[in-house]
Amino acid sequence: MEVRPTPVLEAKQVGEVQARWAWTEPAVWTERMLTALEVGVKGGIWFSLIDKVYRARNLSAAFAKVKANQGAAGVDHQTIEMFEADLETNLSKVSQQLADSSYRPQAVRRRWIAKPGSSEKRPLGIPTVRDE
Repeated sequence: MEVRPTPVLEAKQVGEVQARWAWTEPAVWTERMLTALEVGVKGGIWFSLIDKVYRARNLSAAFAKVKANQGAAGVDHQTIEMFEADLETNLSKVSQQLADSSYRPQAVRRRWIAKPGSSEKRPLGIPTVRDE
């Protein structure tokens, strides 16, 4: 069975695209890429952007954000510092797995934390550094 991309059916106003995607990282998502998300490429047909996700620049930017959050280790017990000790190899491995569709996220570590001003607790999911 042949899978066909979904054609884009409506045009967008100038500036509308950037406003809707203002939350994206400008160093990673160029205006051209955001426009492709909205209006498609090659005759109004939308194609996958996974090849943009696993680029070294994008993965490095993602890791920088993970590091800035100073999160805890996930189910694999690997800390940010441990991942960073061999950063190039780790990011290269993630990139290759994403490229060949063999990437599988790991389980999320569950912790219960107190709700402010209450004796109740709420669940918190902690992903691995690799998956975050």
